[in-house]
Amino acid sequence: MSDGLVHITAGDLHIEVSGTVEDVEERIAELQEEGTWSMVLDHLRQARESALEAAADAIGKAGLPQRGAAFRQLIAGSDLDRRPEQVLAAIHYLREVEGEHDSPPRMISRLFEDAGIESPGNISLYINRLRDRGFLEIPESGGGKNRYVVLTPAGRAYLDEQSG
Repeated sequence: MSDGLVHITAGDLHIEVSGTVEDVEERIAELQEEGTWSMVLDHLRQARESALEAAADAIGKAGLPQRGAAFRQLIAGSDLDRRPEQVLAAIHYLREVEGEHDSPPRMISRLFEDAGIESPGNISLYINRLRDRGFLEIPESGGGKNRYVVLTPAGRAYLDEQSG
């Protein structure tokens, strides 16, 4: 019976290592020294990039809105004129529409840029103010970091009220 197992297939590269945890760690170290591990990681990166490009192409061909256009439409279609409200909407968009649970301020800023909307600037400040108002909270699993912030029921209700 094995304590550890690593099985990776990346293109035409196949790696399978099993045995005790120590055996697996030793074999992975050997693969790193040989450069095989780097090749596998490169294949995985290339496959990921190809998948992302294919998804973007499919979205474009299907006529679905690009990320920035969808967020811009959300802001324009709502009564969200103030920066704190827009940051709240951006967090909601990233978590609920894109499924991002790790959304640091730079990602929020990038969403504004993608939408062609001027970034609010100090997003951490807005996040703290929204937390003070009870619209956001950081789950225990987030370790107190604002990048894992989630909307509270009050925050959702506020967005619903503003966009309704």
